[in-house]
Amino acid sequence: MLPWKRLVRPLAALLLAAGVTLPTAAGAHAAAAPSSGWNDWSCKPSAAHPRPVVLVHGTFGNSVDNWLGLAPYLKNRGYCVFSLDYGQLPGVPLFHGLGPTEKSAEQLDAYVDKVLAATGARETDLVGHSQGGMMPRHYLKFLGGADEVNALIGIAPSNHGTTLSGLTRLLPYFPGAEDLLSEATPALADQVAGSDFLTRLNAGGDTVPGVRYTVIATRYDEVVTPYRSAYLTGPDVRNVLLQDLCPLDLSEHLAIGLLDRIAFHEVANSLDPAHAERTTCASVFG
Repeated sequence: MLPWKRLVRPLAALLLAAGVTLPTAAGAHAAAAPSSGWNDWSCKPSAAHPRPVVLVHGTFGNSVDNWLGLAPYLKNRGYCVFSLDYGQLPGVPLFHGLGPTEKSAEQLDAYVDKVLAATGARETDLVGHSQGGMMPRHYLKFLGGADEVNALIGIAPSNHGTTLSGLTRLLPYFPGAEDLLSEATPALADQVAGSDFLTRLNAGGDTVPGVRYTVIATRYDEVVTPYRSAYLTGPDVRNVLLQDLCPLDLSEHLAIGLLDRIAFHEVANSLDPAHAERTTCASVFG
């Protein structure tokens, strides 16, 4: 096997964890969201929760499988919850978040417009996992999203890229590997620490005025490395380490977005800070 193939395959495999568990079947993908009560286009936000929530999946994810835990959790708490597919590549039916990140941000922009028109709300709140917590920042900064978004909550977001525990630093030693990665799966290349996309995104500051930011990270993140690279700097930013809330929580990159009810509890707190309740290990039962 050629050296660049030895590198790109494990890199792609590791970044797979930035998305979701494997879909069980195409039928499950088509049916899960309506039966679970989210993506209900007749939902009208309540006075208690006046903003719809848009969930933004991670790399290799999709609008259903990434949110089988969090979407019902929020729906049961009275939120209008929506989720989109973005970053599709031809011939890849269930795994998304792979196309150019700038184009994905344009898809998010159009989807938010659709949600606001359907619900009658003036603003939305965004919750994203991995790439889904980073990509919306392009929409906020360059596409006018700050006028449509109240808060962005990133769960293990790739805000400053990843080294995959140093693996990405080997790319320059394999001629052609970086070009192959960019051409085949642009979003993966965009999330490598120091990429052109991230350099533009973070130039001049991490945040834009008028948006509240929350980052929920885990010490055991093996995909976004180092895990502190998920954190943001700027006004109206709250960086939260999962293990500061519950030292017993061992969730890594995948589990924090899919399964972790302590993280879910903190998402709910960030959506409604006026009624926030302290997040502890006991929150798993909440």
